[in-house]
Amino acid sequence: MRVTDTLLEALPLALAIAASPFTVVPAILLLLAPRAAATSSAFLAGWLIGLSTTVTAFAVLAGVIERNGDVPTWASVARVALGLALIALGVRPWLGARTAKPPPAWMASLETATPRRAFTLALVLALANPKVLLLAAGAGLAVGAAELPVAQTAAAIAVVVLVASASVAAPILLYAVLGERMRGPLIRTRDWLVAHNTAVMTAVLTLIGAALVIEGVRALR
Repeated sequence: MRVTDTLLEALPLALAIAASPFTVVPAILLLLAPRAAATSSAFLAGWLIGLSTTVTAFAVLAGVIERNGDVPTWASVARVALGLALIALGVRPWLGARTAKPPPAWMASLETATPRRAFTLALVLALANPKVLLLAAGAGLAVGAAELPVAQTAAAIAVVVLVASASVAAPILLYAVLGERMRGPLIRTRDWLVAHNTAVMTAVLTLIGAALVIEGVRALR
C-alpha cells in the first residue's frame, strides 16, 4: 500500500481528534491564564509526545500482527469494533435524562496551571481520554497495517500526529504572533466549544464511527 492510501485511511481519524473540544479547549484556557506562553507550550509538547506514543504503539502492534498472520481479518474486525465504540461514545450523552453539567474540575485548575502541570495534563488527555485514545489507536492501526518501509511509516505517523495536533498548535502559534489581540477571538471560541461540546463530539464520533463500520463490513464480505 502506498503512503497516500494509508494517509487517506488514517487522516479522517486524525481530523476527528483535532475537532474534539477536549483537544483545543485546554490550549485556549491556558492562553487566557497567567504565564500563557510557557504553559501552553508545555501543553503542546505533552500532547505531541502522548499522541505520538499512542499512534506509534498501535502502528507497531498492527505490524506485528500482520507479519505473523495469526488473524487474517483482524484489520476489518478492528475497524468494525472501533467504529461501533465511537458511535456508542457519540450517542451516549444523548441517552437518558440530559442535565447541564458543570465544567470538569481540571478545566478550572488550568487558570493557575504551571508548565509542569500543563505538560502532565496533556499527556493524560492524549493517553487516557477514551475518545482520543480510540481515534489515535485506529490511526495507528491503519498506518501499521499498510506494511510500509520504516521511513515511510515514521513519516505517516508524523503527518497523523501533526494533523491531529493542529487545533492545539494553531491558537498557540497565533497567540505567539498576535499576542493580546487574540484574546477576544480565543474567548469567543472557548465559549462556543464549551456550549456545543456534546453536539460537536456526537457529530464527529458518529460520522467517523459509521464510516469505519461500513468500511470494515465491506472488507469482511
